[in-house]
Order: sequence, then C-alpha cells, then structure tokens
Amino acid sequence: MSVGVLLITHPGIGTSMLHSARRIIQQCPLQTMCIEVPVDASPERTSDTVAKLIAQLDQGEGVLILTDLFGATPNNIARKFSHPGRVAVLAGLNLPMLVRVFNYPQADLKSLCNTAVQGGARGVHECRLDAGQGHA
Repeated sequence: MSVGVLLITHPGIGTSMLHSARRIIQQCPLQTMCIEVPVDASPERTSDTVAKLIAQLDQGEGVLILTDLFGATPNNIARKFSHPGRVAVLAGLNLPMLVRVFNYPQADLKSLCNTAVQGGARGVHECRLDAGQGHA
C-alpha cells in the first residue's frame, strides 16, 4: 500500500503538471488523480467529486492533496477534507514538488508531505548570469 495523490487545481495546471512529471520520471509510482476546478464550478458538486476521488485513492495509507494556489477555490475545497493522519493538503504545487513526491513512493503520509514541501521550496532558484560571464 502507498499514499494516494490528488491534484486539485485551476484548469490546465494539474493535468499539465502530471503529464510533465510522468515524462520526467517515466512512470507514476503512486496512484494519482487530478481534478481541475473551472471558475464557474459548483463547490458542492466539486466537493462530492473530491470525496469520491479520495475514497478511491486511499488504500489505507492516506491521501496527499496538492493544490496550486492557497486561498483559491481548489485549495478551499481541498482544505475541507484535511484530516490529520489521513488527508494532508498542501498549496503551491510546482513541478519539482510533484517529481520529488513520485521519487518517494514508500514514504508515509507525514514524510511524503514534508518531502513535497522540501521539493517545492528547493525547486525555486534565482537564475542569473554571474559577473564576468558576458551576456547571452
């Protein structure tokens, strides 16, 4: 058994991230699903769908929900399902975070949550030319 992963994002983000992560690591070692929430979506209907997806993904080890933007509708819906030890919700989904999660498929929910946060934060860098390298 392993932790399930659910991406809840704005349209186009979750499927693109999942597609890119799968191309980078060649396979998805964790059961993963994605729901994209349109601006005009019914929060109640979307919550019903999320509840069903969580039930499908939870194989006894819990579910990690990754959302794109804290405080936005996808994140607000996801936070309703947060349950310590069963469902963890993180905002700020980025590609380094998702790839890192997929590289630790045996991790428990708490460890996977920490790994995701570290991967997301460590994936952010300021990129600039060093002095003396010239201009591209």
